[in-house]
Amino acid sequence: MASKTAVAAVDFTRIYSTLGLGKETIAALQAFRKRHSDAQRLQAQYASQPSAVDLAHYRSILKNKAIVDDAEKLLNDFKVVTYDVNTHIKAIEAFETKAVEKATATAAQIDVELKELQTTLANIEEARPFEDLTVEDVGNAHPRILEAVETMVQKGKWTVPGYKEKFGDLSLM
Repeated sequence: MASKTAVAAVDFTRIYSTLGLGKETIAALQAFRKRHSDAQRLQAQYASQPSAVDLAHYRSILKNKAIVDDAEKLLNDFKVVTYDVNTHIKAIEAFETKAVEKATATAAQIDVELKELQTTLANIEEARPFEDLTVEDVGNAHPRILEAVETMVQKGKWTVPGYKEKFGDLSLM
């Protein structure tokens, strides 16, 4: 009874969306949930069916009593087959181990990404506004820009390649 309330209390859609699980993990969980609900439905269906056979009723209805005797003999000789479920349990444990490993790997990956995002956010918050930047700041951040400008000045080039194509020619001549 406690397991039914625990299953009912789990919000799987929230788990899928908030934990950031991989597509394989979500598909495996959904398949497992489907098999579990199918097994529960079949168990409830079979449990609701009557299990006792009223042979006296069939003897009173049927003229051929030998058929009822054969059916009674078959019912009395019937032995329930027991299955070795250890293989299934081992498969479930292997699945569980694999799922835990994937969940651990996903959690580690999420932690790394979260740290990177926090670092990026700290950099963004600490950065100066674009309006406050100077040419020296840009040059210190990207020295190749200064090198390109110096070579252009040495060669006597005063136009920036691609400027006219992007912004047009503003000269009146």
